[in-house]
Amino acid sequence: MKRPERVAVIGVGILGSCVGWNLARHGVEVVFIDEGQPGEGVTNWSFSWVNASNKTVRRSYFDLNVAGMAAYRELADVIGPDLWWHPGGHLRWADEPAAEAKLLETAELLAGWDYRVEVRTGAEVRHLEPALAVPDEVPVAFYPDEAWVQGRHVVGRLVDLAVAAGAERRFGTAVRGIGTRSDGAVRTVVLSDGSQLEVDAIVNAAGPNASHVAGLVARQLPMRWEPGAVTRVECAQVPVHHPMHAPHIEIRPDGDTSMVLHSREIDALIDTGKDSAELGRLLHEVAQQVVPELGNARITRTRVSNRPIPADGFPSVGAVPSVPGYYEAVTHSGITLGPVIGRLLAAEILSGKRDEMLADFRPERFLT
Repeated sequence: MKRPERVAVIGVGILGSCVGWNLARHGVEVVFIDEGQPGEGVTNWSFSWVNASNKTVRRSYFDLNVAGMAAYRELADVIGPDLWWHPGGHLRWADEPAAEAKLLETAELLAGWDYRVEVRTGAEVRHLEPALAVPDEVPVAFYPDEAWVQGRHVVGRLVDLAVAAGAERRFGTAVRGIGTRSDGAVRTVVLSDGSQLEVDAIVNAAGPNASHVAGLVARQLPMRWEPGAVTRVECAQVPVHHPMHAPHIEIRPDGDTSMVLHSREIDALIDTGKDSAELGRLLHEVAQQVVPELGNARITRTRVSNRPIPADGFPSVGAVPSVPGYYEAVTHSGITLGPVIGRLLAAEILSGKRDEMLADFRPERFLT
């Protein structure tokens, strides 16, 4: 295909904003489409941890996430870190022998892959984070190159920059249809407000709704059902300054007076019928065992969101050969991968050339 002149980006979370910004700054007319507001969906309700230490199941996936971490540092240099970029490292420890052995095994593996990791004791970590209730001799893995981001803020910044370069915003409206030409190539996008857009290509970055958007071009994109509950708590001043995976709970700062809580164990209760308020209360209780000062914090909101995870757990990124002009950018860990996928997919759309880094994550592996 020739270089597209007008591209619709469906879904404006971290992935959609990164793809759209990269296209807009290279002269493409981008139309951002989202049924909500940019960055307010799953992007704003994820743990927002930039890492590769949790991505060791496949070496190519680990390498892609390492590239994502590097892409964030580059992005902060290009657009400015503002309030969204928070480097400084990540902590992880366990409270039972098997989990502790696994933590140390993973740390050794990552060190062998030249990924920076330091194993400290609980006593040493309390010099870094005095508010933690962690036993003195417990081994704690510290990953100094990891970070967290305020996803909603970086999305807003990227959208604003793309709009300054000529991008169009269509927020608060959903995609109702995608029209194709006689050769099967993408031609139009029909919106819920009744408007119809002429486009040369579309990017499906619709997160949990990606399977529905794929269906509009008669494509099957199998997705997992894997919901997660995230709670925000308000405190006079945040008692910790690093994202961390403590036993049974994940905790990170979210600005000067807010913190984010998540737990896979609490996620397992979602389908048992517990409502979001109860899930939030449970998260708050567990978090207090790690950071006792959070006893004075107030829950502000809990949200349950379905994670956008393709069926095999890996990203689906790139062109779908059967539908010329249709591209996917669908993945879990979108926070870590947003900048690198945004750059690689935009380059593919512009040039037609496929980057080898995405070879294991091509959408056609789901074709039937």
